[in-house]
Amino acid sequence: MTINEIESKIAELIGNIVMTQVEPDTLLIDSGLVDSLSAVDVVLAVEREFGVKVPPSEIDVYLESVHTLAAFVAEQKGA
Repeated sequence: MTINEIESKIAELIGNIVMTQVEPDTLLIDSGLVDSLSAVDVVLAVEREFGVKVPPSEIDVYLESVHTLAAFVAEQKGA
């Protein structure tokens, strides 16, 4: 799976959670699009979809944007 495919899937997952279209460079937490409750849903969805584990202490780092979360997933999956 390429980074673009991962970004697309993550954007789709997040969009379904926050009920709006999300782009790879959209700021998730800083923009208020993802709050603490939806962040948990996003992390669980990404972990379930990609079989990775997001360290709780790093959630705010990886949820900066779709791109940063996709880069983390790609690194974990060796993509």
